Amino acid sequence: MKTLIFIIMATLITLTGQTQSGKSFYDFKVTAIDGKPFDLSTLKGKKVLVVNVASKCGYTPQYEQLEALFQKYGSGNFTIIGFPANNFLGQEPGTNAEIIEFCTTKYGVTFPMMSKISVKGKDIDPLYKWFTTKSLNGVLDAPVKWNFQKFMIDENGNLVGFARPGESPTSDRILKWIDGKGLTNNE
Repeated sequence: MKTLIFIIMATLITLTGQTQSGKSFYDFKVTAIDGKPFDLSTLKGKKVLVVNVASKCGYTPQYEQLEALFQKYGSGNFTIIGFPANNFLGQEPGTNAEIIEFCTTKYGVTFPMMSKISVKGKDIDPLYKWFTTKSLNGVLDAPVKWNFQKFMIDENGNLVGFARPGESPTSDRILKWIDGKGLTNNE
């Protein structure tokens, strides 16, 4: 009987996009890098790769791979969102205007970029608190270890996994997830 109840609850979570906290990715509202509100519910039906980015990091060249991924899959049921953060050795010191200028000029970024936030610590943004806390997202604890950690959201607004900062945005594992061939491991 307990197994049946667990299966029913897991199915309901998957169908409704709700987690133990009652929230899904779609319940969050953030601010775009231009200062305008951005309601994540506008992304319903899309897989979303969310990345905390920085302009002065050894992983900064991943912007090029992220943009290539967005160009290849972004017109379908997939998108990328970048969240600049200055949590690691001051590697994102710029203002929103400086960040978007850097991203577009140096890497030709066209995927959505949000305003600079904090991805860890006492001032962690509520969305990143949800990403990193199993009791809130219903899936896993995944503290952000460095710039360019990637969180994978399915078409129903559920967190389904993450990739560590060093994993290429165009890794076989991420590409298989985008193509609907499943996701192996959470890291």
